Amino acid sequence: MKRFLRALATVLVSGAAAAYILLKIDLGKTAHIIGSASVPWLALSALLTVVTVPPMAWRWQQLLAVRGIHERVPWLMRAYFVSYAVGQVLPTSVGGDASRIFETSRRHPGQITPVTGSVLLERALGGAVTLLLAGVGLVLAIGRYSIGPYLWVEALFVVATIAAGVVFFSRRVRTRLAFAVPIARRLRVEGLLRAVYEGIHGYREHTGTLVVVSSVTLVMQLSRIFAIYASARAVGIGLSPLPYIVLGPLLFLVMLVPFTVNGIGVREAFFVSFLGKLGVAADPAFAAGFIFFIMTILLALPGLAVILWENLRRAPVVDEPA
Repeated sequence: MKRFLRALATVLVSGAAAAYILLKIDLGKTAHIIGSASVPWLALSALLTVVTVPPMAWRWQQLLAVRGIHERVPWLMRAYFVSYAVGQVLPTSVGGDASRIFETSRRHPGQITPVTGSVLLERALGGAVTLLLAGVGLVLAIGRYSIGPYLWVEALFVVATIAAGVVFFSRRVRTRLAFAVPIARRLRVEGLLRAVYEGIHGYREHTGTLVVVSSVTLVMQLSRIFAIYASARAVGIGLSPLPYIVLGPLLFLVMLVPFTVNGIGVREAFFVSFLGKLGVAADPAFAAGFIFFIMTILLALPGLAVILWENLRRAPVVDEPA
């Protein structure tokens, strides 16, 4: 039943996004815009997207190390690329995170809680730093851009992120969470929630690592936001980088919607809606979103090659008949 409901939700969300897009764009004109995209700007967008993987792997290595799990950066890069490939077929970025948790916990038996905590904290720090950037962009955008509803949504997420940080890291709040244990037990999610909470709360004693990791995350998120900017410039959208500092965090949140496959359709609809409020026509706005999607495919290709190669190496050799 759950699978049916998820599949139904995926069809409804993706269908609504596709219908919205088709009502807004001219397919022929949009295809021409994509086909005429600037190669230098495309190359810059690809570079800004790919260069984030090594520092992300190093960041993850630091989070694992303080919990007693030691792993090499090349293997962690491999796990990242595989997760991007898995994320193309499983729902959103969550599928990729599950892939990293699964592979790493198999490689380090008995360490499922710290492994899960490292991946979830990494995701949370990425969101928190991105929303910090959004807060800066939000302040700078007030009075300059008429994107009021998006600004309010972003402000809400900033507040929610701060609240989540207090819940996960405050010792005082920890003592008051006991009321939730019977509820979680009745819902049969106590073990899962406890593993998630303990996995993240365990980093409370490693402030220095969190500061370093957050700083690296800030640089990476800026790189991702400028990759979106470069994708838009490739199709002739001449906005300054500032609106993308507001757009980026919301886009990353949109791509976490659990009822889509890699955010397909929803991502492009978001580009059309957001950039439309800034006076950008629907056709180039969709083209920018589509090109940014192509960049995520670019990240998945090395992971796909790894999956194919490793499966070929594991394939049993069948003796030919004499």
